[in-house]
Amino acid sequence: MGHSSPNLWRALLGFIYFYPLFMSWLWMLGALLFRLRHEGGAATAPGAQELLEAPPVSVLIPCYNEGANAEETLTHALALDYPEFEVVAINDGSRDNTGEVLDRMAALHPRLRVVHLAQNQGKAMGLAAGALLARHDILICIDGDALLDREAAHALVRHFVADPHVAAVTGNPRVRNRSTLLGRIQVGEFSAIIGMIKRAQQTFGRIFTVSGVITAFRRQAVHQVGYWSPDMLTEDIDITWKLQRAGWKVRFEPGALVWILMPETLRGLWRQRLRWAMGGAQVLRKNLDLVRRPREAFMWPLLVELCASLFWSYLMVICTGLWVVDMLSTSITLPSLGSPLIPQGGGLLLGTTCLVQFAFSKWLDSRYEVGLGRNFYWMIWYPVVFWVINIAATVVAYPKVLLRPANRRARWVSPDRGVRRDGAVSNQRH
Repeated sequence: MGHSSPNLWRALLGFIYFYPLFMSWLWMLGALLFRLRHEGGAATAPGAQELLEAPPVSVLIPCYNEGANAEETLTHALALDYPEFEVVAINDGSRDNTGEVLDRMAALHPRLRVVHLAQNQGKAMGLAAGALLARHDILICIDGDALLDREAAHALVRHFVADPHVAAVTGNPRVRNRSTLLGRIQVGEFSAIIGMIKRAQQTFGRIFTVSGVITAFRRQAVHQVGYWSPDMLTEDIDITWKLQRAGWKVRFEPGALVWILMPETLRGLWRQRLRWAMGGAQVLRKNLDLVRRPREAFMWPLLVELCASLFWSYLMVICTGLWVVDMLSTSITLPSLGSPLIPQGGGLLLGTTCLVQFAFSKWLDSRYEVGLGRNFYWMIWYPVVFWVINIAATVVAYPKVLLRPANRRARWVSPDRGVRRDGAVSNQRH
């Protein structure tokens, strides 16, 4: 090996080690500032605050093969504690009994309207159809298996009332199926990773993505950017970047809760994370022109973070592979610097930071959901299970996106909804 090779190896291992460590503390700092600015001092969750001005809203629910979930989802949406609203359910060419369930519910509830699309067009087209047919200008979009909290509309709408430049407000998804290890880990993930990152990103400037399972949009803004893109696998990431690049603001509202079903099998989890990673890759490819646009420099931090995460994932795989080869080889190929997963014994600091992040995030969200501390023990498995899956999904996703035709329509795929348990939502919120 050349003289510079050990130094290069050390530099690469240093990036692998210090990048997640730095980002973790940055997220916690940003989330703490968000908590002090936007969540401090209230005796109850922000969603419980009444609005002096409550403009009417339309709740859009695109559905594909949701026969098993549609009635429960619509029942919660129709029970919103809000003065004036409608619910628009879009049946996107379902092959099961979704259409029958929607029509039966519409006959019983005057607030509910149903739109039937003859063929499966994809979630983006379903949302666009609902937006065009909605009666009101604020659109609350949820998934066909999500249970909307009664107070969510108040929490979301107050941002639009306060600031006419707000185009989208994303809510706070909570995992309701937690009977398996994967389910319990994801309960912590949505607090420690997803919720914390959104808080930090809003503090520091721009949000990477709204949550596709619950986001409210200003219809004027969505219309200006051309609605949701039908060729994007993650239409939620794409619409977030489109709105912010057009000069609109995107906000995070932790008091707007929705209860969701998540995968609880490794196969289902892999398919979900691969889709998420491919969606991120599509957004990177679509927005690389930002580097030539100084007027949109406010988006550069998101682009840098996306590129750094991509580089880190590939570097982790490469260095781990080289370390394994070095361990099995009889010839000396690499300096004895240890595993890239725990370089030079520094894993203790990394592990401690991980536990601090999980504990801090559970404190942040404890005002919105009770009993989060019970899942703290299971979070020790997060780096073992989810880091491996997420890194592998990232490495696989980018070549797949490069080979994917740019204008290919993204259509529905029925996800793994995990193990259902009746009553899982009851008594979760304060």
